[in-house]
Amino acid sequence: MAFLVVVTENVPPRLRGRLAIWLLEVRAGVYIGDVSRRTREMIWQQLEAGHEDGNVVMAWASNHESGYQFQTLGENRRIPIEFDGLHLVAFQPPKIPAL
Repeated sequence: MAFLVVVTENVPPRLRGRLAIWLLEVRAGVYIGDVSRRTREMIWQQLEAGHEDGNVVMAWASNHESGYQFQTLGENRRIPIEFDGLHLVAFQPPKIPAL
């Protein structure tokens, strides 16, 4: 079992309802739980199938150097990068609309 955090933005209500089956929604769009690897992977499949135009980040405790791992779905200004074996987040500047 490993502690899991899922944060969603702009996902359909039906996906939020599905997440609430396995995890506790502690704030709007923020879910936590202690689940097995198999359950975490099943939740990720549900997120991939149902996030539509929204975005998602899932983070869980692991025995990696940092003590955690994470993965993302959808468009967001924060993008995961790897630097010297560490998983970090880069922040992209906002998109400027064409004139």
